[in-house]
Amino acid sequence: MQKSDFYFDLPEELIAQHPLERRDKSRLLLLDKQSGEAAHRHFYDLEEILRPGDLLVVNDSRVLPARLYGVKEDTGAAMEFLLLEQKRLDEWEILVKPGRRAKQGSRFVFGEGLLRAEVLAVLESGNRLVRFEYDPSENLFAILDKIGQMPLPPYITEKLTDKERYQTVYSREPGSAAAPTAGLHFTPELIVRLKAKGVQFANVTLHVGLGTFRPVKEDNILNHKMHREHYHLPAETAELIKKTKAQGGRVIAVGTTSCRTLESVAAQPDGICEAEGWTEIFIYPPYEFRCIDGLITNFHLPESTLIMLVSALAGYEHTMAAYKEAVKERYRFFSFGDAMFIV
Repeated sequence: MQKSDFYFDLPEELIAQHPLERRDKSRLLLLDKQSGEAAHRHFYDLEEILRPGDLLVVNDSRVLPARLYGVKEDTGAAMEFLLLEQKRLDEWEILVKPGRRAKQGSRFVFGEGLLRAEVLAVLESGNRLVRFEYDPSENLFAILDKIGQMPLPPYITEKLTDKERYQTVYSREPGSAAAPTAGLHFTPELIVRLKAKGVQFANVTLHVGLGTFRPVKEDNILNHKMHREHYHLPAETAELIKKTKAQGGRVIAVGTTSCRTLESVAAQPDGICEAEGWTEIFIYPPYEFRCIDGLITNFHLPESTLIMLVSALAGYEHTMAAYKEAVKERYRFFSFGDAMFIV
């Protein structure tokens, strides 16, 4: 398939710039993957839509306040760091602006000395490998919470006043450079009501990288190289999935990150079991899903790998028709936008 097959016209004003006051009041497009029939609901309607015995698999990764503003130690020149991936305890791969000031051996100061960094190497990609230094009585993640800014996607231009609105209510494992946004719609109260109905929840962890925003540049999508992301599927989640399947329940991934984790593990020789590693899985039509029966997700960018994944599950024609309907009905798009439930 061609990248252009996944293009749709999206008015700029439909790109949500801020979250709704109440998370679960977002709209929900319910899409039947067999018939293509679409219904317009709200996220809180999941209490009616889901069945006892359904299993929701959520990504519990927590977004790091990974954008740091500081100065070069010797000149005081302003610098911006964006943490991408932890390599060792205090060593990280980062993006840096302006790059010309970040040569090997350069040193930087953040938070009036709360955090310091030295460039260990300039990587082939142009990113830097840096080592952070701080008071041994402190914790790096706690320092980031104090002085770091949320790395909001480039299409969100408004400032976020509450950092927690770019976190899911069940986030617990720090490490993501972007939020697993399908989960942003859940509230603690909705989760309690769903569990009372007999809907189960299970966790996976996939740390979302900035590669999730990387555009597909190749016209032939088969030539696109996916970014890699680290995942962990716990033993208790594997057991819940097997039990759900055996009892005729549905396994529903909350977000494309949960989907990619489950499908990556399911494709391995041992199938669904406890697993940890790196995934570069690229899901596009046609694709035979080995684990999930449904997907809760947000509305994605035109020509992105994410809309390709959705098309693999719901069918290409059904997906593009649903997106056309969402634009017509003025749904809110992307990270702080509305949701879709494909089942």
